[in-house]
Amino acid sequence: MRARLFTIAAGALVVVLAGVAAFVVFGGGSDDRRLVAHFTSAVGITPGSSVRVLGVAVGTVTEVVPQGDTVRVVMEYDAEQPVPADAMAVIIPPSVVSDRYVQLSPAYTKGPVLNDNAELPTSRTAVPLELDEVYRALDEFNRALGPTGANRDGSLSDLVDTGAANLDGNGENLHDTIDGASTTLKTLSDGRNDLFGTVADLQEFTTMLAKSERLVRQFNGRLATASEQLAGEGPELEATLRSLSVALAQVATFVRDNRELLSQDVAALTDVTTVLVRQQQALIEVLDVAPLALANLNLVYNPRSGTLDTRDNLLGPYGPATYVCSLLVNLVPAAQVPDVCMALARDLVERGLPLPDPLRKLLGLPPSSPAVKKPVMVAPPSVGSDPTLAGILPLPGRR
Repeated sequence: MRARLFTIAAGALVVVLAGVAAFVVFGGGSDDRRLVAHFTSAVGITPGSSVRVLGVAVGTVTEVVPQGDTVRVVMEYDAEQPVPADAMAVIIPPSVVSDRYVQLSPAYTKGPVLNDNAELPTSRTAVPLELDEVYRALDEFNRALGPTGANRDGSLSDLVDTGAANLDGNGENLHDTIDGASTTLKTLSDGRNDLFGTVADLQEFTTMLAKSERLVRQFNGRLATASEQLAGEGPELEATLRSLSVALAQVATFVRDNRELLSQDVAALTDVTTVLVRQQQALIEVLDVAPLALANLNLVYNPRSGTLDTRDNLLGPYGPATYVCSLLVNLVPAAQVPDVCMALARDLVERGLPLPDPLRKLLGLPPSSPAVKKPVMVAPPSVGSDPTLAGILPLPGRR
């Protein structure tokens, strides 16, 4: 009895293990993924139709169910074949070697994949245009252009005849026109960045004008006023321009006849200008001191004694050698200044004596700070004397 029960239990265990193995192999162990897609139509698609990626079969259609204006198509495909998360389902029309099938596009390269039981709306599906729809559209187009449509009064025929007459003999011109238009469009395409930049700048300019409307109106008003004034002075302006034309012709003739002399004058003027530039500081000092010197000279004459009540101090605190060397530094290049002037300048520095700016420049020293000059005025003459320069001139009968 015990042996019989053991045999029955062993047989039941074998049946259970066989059922589990069959379930794993033929049912529950499937690695397929499920996908639902909604199409506007599914002509030629039936359960069992192929599901492909790049034309390679990866699954089959399991259900095709109409749902109102759309068709619900359920597909299963190999889970080992990844499909991009943004993939589309497209019905491919039949060819010579295959029936219609559903294509999943594009092929997977990288990134996220489509989840199991994903659902694609009609915006992510596409169906081919049916041949009868093409025929229907062509028939409607022909009817619209036919005798019962646009050509009811012969308008279409007249248009064709007119077009043929206009194009007759103008093939080469039409070709050149199309070629030129193509070249123009290519040029615009190549310079689109500059064109768009110009448009952007123009937009900024117009925006600025819009913000400155009051100033623009004021400018236009003043421009209109100026135009009116010029229009009113037209005869005078015309006479001025005529005279200017004559004067320019005379100047041109003068320049042409005296070209050599003018060249010499310009060359000489260049030399003079160069000297003036080099003596700019000296001229500034003369212009600063000359008024005061003339005023003092006017007042130094003593009419009682017939003498000048002053003493000669033209060189200032500098000796004659210092004065001459300063003039040489201002007149000639530094390389041509005698060595004795360099030695004199160094000696003055060592002894702490006054050193003029030209010699300071010769030694490479900064110029001295300008001291405030106080006008030295000669005391005015006594009453009854002649304070002018006329007293300096000898008069007849006067000694």
